[in-house]
Amino acid sequence: MSSTAKPPIAILGAGLTGLSAAHHLGSDYQVYERLGHVGGHAITLEERGYRFDRTGHLLHLRDPGIRAWMSELFAEGHLRTIHRRSLVFSHGKYTRYPYQANTFGLPAEVAFECLKGYLTARETSWESAPANFEEFCLQNFGEGFSKHFMIPYNARLWGVHPREITAEWCSRFVPMPKLDDVLAGAVGLNDRELGYNASFLYPPTGIQELPVAMAARIGNVTLNRAPSKIDWRNKRLHFSDGDTHDYQSLITTAPLKSLIGLLDDAPAEIVQAANKLRCNKLWYLDVATHKPCLKDLHWAYIPEDKYPFYRIGCYSNFSEQLAPKDGACFYVELADRNEPDMATLGPRIARDMVEMGLIASVDDILFMSPRVIQFAYVVFDHDYFSTLDVIKPFLIENNILSHGRYGAWNYSSMEDALIYGRQAATSAREMLR
Repeated sequence: MSSTAKPPIAILGAGLTGLSAAHHLGSDYQVYERLGHVGGHAITLEERGYRFDRTGHLLHLRDPGIRAWMSELFAEGHLRTIHRRSLVFSHGKYTRYPYQANTFGLPAEVAFECLKGYLTARETSWESAPANFEEFCLQNFGEGFSKHFMIPYNARLWGVHPREITAEWCSRFVPMPKLDDVLAGAVGLNDRELGYNASFLYPPTGIQELPVAMAARIGNVTLNRAPSKIDWRNKRLHFSDGDTHDYQSLITTAPLKSLIGLLDDAPAEIVQAANKLRCNKLWYLDVATHKPCLKDLHWAYIPEDKYPFYRIGCYSNFSEQLAPKDGACFYVELADRNEPDMATLGPRIARDMVEMGLIASVDDILFMSPRVIQFAYVVFDHDYFSTLDVIKPFLIENNILSHGRYGAWNYSSMEDALIYGRQAATSAREMLR
């Protein structure tokens, strides 16, 4: 097929955003996916009878249109509604999440320090708005909560100190308890879950059910296919085999920094701006055990540096179909961004899992498999917004719509990815007029 006969809208990436864009377009598109499967990071790997997602991928649906679409994709009841069971492991104790509203059970001196700092922060007249996320934590939660959880945990999550990042990313993702919540949580009276992810939907055999169901309905998805170059001036994709695709609008979900690298002879100021974009990779372990998880939790947050991981989740507590009978499967997200030395790290993590009461013995572990996500956490540093203000107008002026968590270079949920696809479809249609 010649390039002039191809659909006017090209979509790069068959992750959730790309598939959502295709669904909402309905026609006039062609999806190209560089990998051999759909879903992007929303996939499920199988190993020796165990199923592992790419760490926690959970559906929190609020948008009526997206919720109706999911109802069309799956039979009633297939997506299970799960009420979150998330904990914090701190000072050798489990407390409920979020930490700032659940100090009951912590050592008395720690709980006192957190409450005193919180009340002091509330009574303080701050002279200016927080200049970074560290200041945001101190102003909103006080010194105790910041010291024992907010600052160390977020440093481990983001891979940089909170003072290096802005506070703008966190308005939706960081629970902001009321005074009554903090006080009730200090004496064990907090009877409700806080935060945007208090409940979620999950398919029984892993999150990859979602993109597979989406792709089955849309068509026009070519796998193992990605352009080697984008001629943005002439609106043409070039492939390594000499094939081309002329487009009128291009929807791309590729990481924004990678996209700029594909642009043929991109302006110097755009390349310079792209070089400022920061993102951390994530190394994590998929862990299989031949005995059940001993804690009734979905995941736990770990703020203390003495542990090499900042979060552990139990996939098989999402669905019993993810592990063989009497077995369990976990994900362990590592604080170090370097490739793990499993000879030393594996035994250490096994001992930590015993200490945390997740397993009874290190002998319960069947295997540990290290995995990496190259683009995991976008760093909202102090150049973030000014850098995007250079790149995004240039792309839009040239009919390139860069959407999704990594295409838009942001921090977002699975539902956000679906909404981004819908927005991209609307904008792409407008470009055809």
